[in-house]
Amino acid sequence: MSTEAGQQTTWLTQEAYDRLKGELEQKSGPGRADIVAKIEAARDEGDLKENGGYHAAKEEQGKLEARIRQLTVLLRDAKVGEAPTMSGVAGPGMVVAVRFEGDDTPERFLIGSREDNTHGDEGLEVYSAQSPLGLALTGAKVGETVEYTLPNGKAMKVELLSADPYVG
Repeated sequence: MSTEAGQQTTWLTQEAYDRLKGELEQKSGPGRADIVAKIEAARDEGDLKENGGYHAAKEEQGKLEARIRQLTVLLRDAKVGEAPTMSGVAGPGMVVAVRFEGDDTPERFLIGSREDNTHGDEGLEVYSAQSPLGLALTGAKVGETVEYTLPNGKAMKVELLSADPYVG
């Protein structure tokens, strides 16, 4: 699913949406004010060419503004919904186990958004529901094999071994 501007829609739980909205509000208000104060204080120290504090504050400001833009787009284009509660069918919000054709080792990952993996499950990869693999798996039932196109143009088959709701 895409918006008119070509941006990809991201599926988020209500909890993730609210958390990200709070982060955006904090960064847009108090966060911006803090960085402006740091820049002004560093500017008052004199020569800007050799003022490490000024350059560090400007770099921090750039990162802050980038995150604000990222959050604004993400929240604008997000689809908010309840996390799935039924197992057996792959889709956004589901942790799936798959076996790629020619590989005996199953792989496990979340179909959704990195923003939904909020509890630091470091070992859990996240694939967008809009990725070729995510699109191919969405709607597949356990035991089914689906095919998708790799970036190099070759086809890859993958068998869905399990699909369970993500419990963050």
